[in-house]
Amino acid sequence: MTDPSPLTPGNALTRLAEALGSDAKRKGPPPVERWNPAYCGEIDMRIAADGTWHYMGTPINRPALVKLFSTVLRKDPERHVLVTPVERVGIVVEDAPFLAVEMAVEGEGEGRQIAFRTNVDDLVQVGPDHALRFEQDAHGGVKPYVKVRGDLWALVTRSLALDLIALGEERSLDGAATFGVAAGGAFFPIAPASELGAA
Repeated sequence: MTDPSPLTPGNALTRLAEALGSDAKRKGPPPVERWNPAYCGEIDMRIAADGTWHYMGTPINRPALVKLFSTVLRKDPERHVLVTPVERVGIVVEDAPFLAVEMAVEGEGEGRQIAFRTNVDDLVQVGPDHALRFEQDAHGGVKPYVKVRGDLWALVTRSLALDLIALGEERSLDGAATFGVAAGGAFFPIAPASELGAA
């Protein structure tokens, strides 16, 4: 009987890992924005809304492998892709590709610094290059995201979202009272203050 494991030699995961070679050992993420191999179609890989990576319907339970593939993830205009110097394949991302699972806060107001650690151990300090954005979920609640790199975002987990929103304040933005969070010398709007008042 053949081994049904998604790590069977010759399959897509193994090919991608082998294509990375020594690039997987470099410090910092590989320069995926400079890699433009031919698009090879989709593989049966999915990042679920809870941050779990799946291959052929089965969770990938090796954290080191998930971290490896997270370093070659890129958001192209039409889809999320995994990119190596020789191959580019599409995958499904249900919400954001990463989760922000840890938060550190220092200071207040304009001088406040907020940093996040993602589920794949990226460290991100909020500011103009690593913005916060806030969306509404299906139940009318607020879902915060932090930009990790390129057009890749991390969904802030619910417990951290409550702590993050608790840092919010009301400011005048384009002449309208707006509730948002200040960090890294920038102000990130959550919602018009009038909407919050109505809720």
